[in-house]
Amino acid sequence: MNQKEQAYDTLFRQVKALVGDETDRIANMANVAALIHESFGFWWTGFYRVEDRQLVLGPFQGPLACTRIPFGKGVCGTAWQQAQTIVVPDVELFPGHIACSSESRSEIVVPMFRGETVYAVLDIDSRELNTFDSTDREWLEKIVALI
Repeated sequence: MNQKEQAYDTLFRQVKALVGDETDRIANMANVAALIHESFGFWWTGFYRVEDRQLVLGPFQGPLACTRIPFGKGVCGTAWQQAQTIVVPDVELFPGHIACSSESRSEIVVPMFRGETVYAVLDIDSRELNTFDSTDREWLEKIVALI
């Protein structure tokens, strides 16, 4: 297990303990966003919740963010539409990228499911190019499944 995998393994165990007895998803999203953000030092870490055919800003850590994102728009809306994780090495090259901050350079968006329906997405932005890879995808998918 490399250093990144070890960090995610530790994070996974922390999240599992943190959300284990808590049934409120918003409270869990808030704590998980803080835990991920502090563990890795990402530029922006947060959740968008599906409300009335759009994504609405939920708990997050970092600078101000876009409040609403339409279905199929930007990385978050596309991950929701496709119901799959999207890793973007360079946001400038993603067609229709929504620039909530010009400081964001790479991004990962992980959908969260209730059954087969996406009810929220985890969005993480980095100030560096090529921050996210298959290790991030694998572990973040496991982590959001706990919420």
